[in-house]
Amino acid sequence: MTTKKENFEKLFTELEGIVSKFESGLIELDQGLKEFERGLELAQVLEKRLKEVENKVSEIKKKFTNPDV
Repeated sequence: MTTKKENFEKLFTELEGIVSKFESGLIELDQGLKEFERGLELAQVLEKRLKEVENKVSEIKKKFTNPDV
């Protein structure tokens, strides 16, 4: 079983690979469309995960700045 961290890192690495393909300019149109769609999917998943982590950090900060909560 993989952890969320590993999943995040794996997905981020995949997104970086897609970006590299576009930056190289050596990608065909049809493949480019598929990669672009996958890149958007990855970005959405990664953004959601980052927001989850931000919320958790906020909860932790509140816990330690407001010990009565």
